Amino acid sequence: MFDSGVGGLSVLRALRAELPHEDFVYVADTGFAPYGERDPGFVLQRARAIAHHLLTRKQGPIKALVIACNTATAAAIQVLRQDHPGLPIIGVEPALKPAIAVSKTGQIAVMATRGTLGSDKFRTLLASLVGDAHFVCQPCDGLADAIEHQDTSKVIALSQEYIRAMGRFGHEDGEIDTLVLGCTHYPFIARELLTLVAPGVQLVDNGEPVARQTRRVLRSLANVDRMGQLWLESTGRGETLAQAAQSWLGWRGSVQSLPI
Repeated sequence: MFDSGVGGLSVLRALRAELPHEDFVYVADTGFAPYGERDPGFVLQRARAIAHHLLTRKQGPIKALVIACNTATAAAIQVLRQDHPGLPIIGVEPALKPAIAVSKTGQIAVMATRGTLGSDKFRTLLASLVGDAHFVCQPCDGLADAIEHQDTSKVIALSQEYIRAMGRFGHEDGEIDTLVLGCTHYPFIARELLTLVAPGVQLVDNGEPVARQTRRVLRSLANVDRMGQLWLESTGRGETLAQAAQSWLGWRGSVQSLPI
């Protein structure tokens, strides 16, 4: 699995809980992050390079690929499926349908990167849900990068700005009662976000749905007889990924550097 940085660890956490016997290789493309404000063609180029690496690594090729990034999913999943027709590839997208299922007011806010919100994939998803709810979509420039570098003061300032821009949160008619975390980085600041919205507002992310979908896709390919291992790899500073994995997953180990 891969992400532009450490955000996909939120999906990895759900995957390891759902599939504890599987081995996971996590690639953080931190040398080229963030994806959310990059050109789609650049993101596709990086996704292809990482997929090639994972399929040709000396420890053996992967049996499935999870794109743990909303922006990369939108930019690259269709091309990667064409490139590798025999490889199960699972992507992520903002959890709009799960949000509709839990919202009582029908007013739903979506925090995501500009790249995700501007993608054809997201616009198609949004158009398919017209009439089911009212969505307020907020591009959150700089937030994923601030989370990546654990810049607490910047995270708080940007979160306050973007929550305020989306409108009134609450449980009355016309108020937003559900917040979709449309970037895999954002679940790691869920506690901070909850302090900025009305009590009882629900936060929805895509970690658990992606984990369940991966289990369904793997089926007979899944390991069942041993506990899985985890390898972390980074195209940038390994310390960033190692610190995040320790903080958010309780994982301790070394991160392999990737010159790709």
